[in-house]
Amino acid sequence: MKQLRKEKVIELIEQYDIETQEELADYLREAGFQVTQATVSRDIRELQLVKVSGDNKRQKYALPMQEKTGLGDKFTRVLRDGMVSVETAQNILVAKTVSGMAMAVAAAIDAMEFEEIVGTIAGDDTIMVAIRTVEEAKAVKEKMQKMLEG
Repeated sequence: MKQLRKEKVIELIEQYDIETQEELADYLREAGFQVTQATVSRDIRELQLVKVSGDNKRQKYALPMQEKTGLGDKFTRVLRDGMVSVETAQNILVAKTVSGMAMAVAAAIDAMEFEEIVGTIAGDDTIMVAIRTVEEAKAVKEKMQKMLEG
């Protein structure tokens, strides 16, 4: 039940701009969970939720990774500006970049922390990205192509 409640908390904070523990408790009760303020407080602490500025300048709960959204946007921009193409060779991605941009693009790829990626090696205009499996290489290639397309 605790795990289901935590999953619901994550779903709710992604769906709504929830500013207070009381608001979160109300949403959880509407979803059929019997919660107290102490339970909600403990869930917030265990999920390591943070308060971030929402679109309306009010604070809202978010997952810690969402705090990096601005950085993710910067990394995506570096990929779009620097990467020309990406191809798979078994479990290795070979990314071609604008001349001189490989190190910056590789650093952006590393910072994105794809769990499938083991590591990157950059030259002047080429990056080799080592990935655990052939299937994961295909999946990462698709993710990168989507980022390039915007």
